[in-house]
Amino acid sequence: MSAFTLPPLPSDDKRWKIVNGTMRKNGYARHALIETLHTVQSSFGYLDDDAIRFVARSLRVPLSQAYGVVTFYHYFSLKPPGKHTMTICAGTACYIKGTDKLVAAAQEHLGICMGQTTRDGNISLMTARCVGACSRAPVVLSDGEVAGEVTSDQLLAQLERWAVE
Repeated sequence: MSAFTLPPLPSDDKRWKIVNGTMRKNGYARHALIETLHTVQSSFGYLDDDAIRFVARSLRVPLSQAYGVVTFYHYFSLKPPGKHTMTICAGTACYIKGTDKLVAAAQEHLGICMGQTTRDGNISLMTARCVGACSRAPVVLSDGEVAGEVTSDQLLAQLERWAVE
């Protein structure tokens, strides 16, 4: 039986040391796949081919399994996020209070669908199942900052502020 040699880090970027720390903490075990991919996504903002290959090799997981996990879970993204991210809550309370109108306004204004980023890379448009602020429905997160009882006009005003930065 031969000893397993870990692959070298993909680059000198210090964020890879954080990723490696997650794998080391879990003994480079296969069950750490999702946690490690989450660490990569948190560190770099998305998962590219090199990152997925590195994690799969490091954890001795078939590449097909790693891609299967990445493409199954909606949390993971294969594309870099925009400079700004608008996340519209699509939970029940928010939906009842008009999420569909906010989504339609944002998509029309930006010319993109949910889950996409504008061509200039400035704004990503996302939905969340629930952000836990139901009493303030409908809720929108603008770069992670929660705003409640959001109207279409307020949402469009935020998009306009980001457009002129």
